[in-house]
Amino acid sequence: MRNMTLAIGQSLRIGIAPHAVSLLRVSRWRGAPVTVLAEHTIAASSAHPFDAIANALRTLLNEQGVERWPAAFVLADELARLWRVTPPQGATRLDDLQAAAGLRFQSLYGEPPAAWQIGADWNAVQPFFAAAVPRALLASLMLVAEEFRLAVVGVEPHFVSAWNRWHGGLKAGAWYALVHDGLMTLAPVADDGVRALRVLPVPPGADQAWLTQTLQREALLLDLPPPALLQACGAVPTTWLRAAGAANSAGTAAAPVGCEALDHARQAVYAGFSPVAQLAWGGAR
Repeated sequence: MRNMTLAIGQSLRIGIAPHAVSLLRVSRWRGAPVTVLAEHTIAASSAHPFDAIANALRTLLNEQGVERWPAAFVLADELARLWRVTPPQGATRLDDLQAAAGLRFQSLYGEPPAAWQIGADWNAVQPFFAAAVPRALLASLMLVAEEFRLAVVGVEPHFVSAWNRWHGGLKAGAWYALVHDGLMTLAPVADDGVRALRVLPVPPGADQAWLTQTLQREALLLDLPPPALLQACGAVPTTWLRAAGAANSAGTAAAPVGCEALDHARQAVYAGFSPVAQLAWGGAR
């Protein structure tokens, strides 16, 4: 095992997907801002999928010598669950909000929430989103982290990690999206916050005309005005990156929706990363 010297401003990002894991070194002040150290493919296992993830992670870390490094885990969204919660009238305690989130979870997914670790941006006066991660998966990750003496600084689903990093840059009236591995997780934003989360497949060759039509349809479904601007991060197609109000070459009646990459400085690097490496880097600062 080789030992890597930990410098100030360096940390690890570990991407966890059902099919692969990835280890990145992130540097804030010196050297390359991000380096892919290793990736490992996971053999399919329906019997014990979390054990398969843990074993792949052990293989990934075994030759890296990263003891005592701060590490953040980023989980593929298919390993987590996200949903919108309306706080009960008169709610004043955290217990009330947690109970509401649990009841909504059970209503949506048809199972009790006891096996899931639930977190949220708890709010007693307006709807909020909650996220849940399987407790068994968390236990497996923490066990591996303890074995390799990692200092765990966070465990977040991909969307949550990216949203926490980039939502502060949203402009008034803009919607937000995370694009990853052929999917767009769309967050329509209104005056009272995020109205919904929609996971939509992005077909090959999707251009700005497709984007405009998709956002107009989602606006109709939510009874919202269509956005003039989508601010996105991740693997954003270059064909989307045109300013709001640009000429409508598709010839449709409506003006095309503009699109900006919140992480524009990273776009060229994203193009050279595998999906699981993109996942790991998603919310890094």
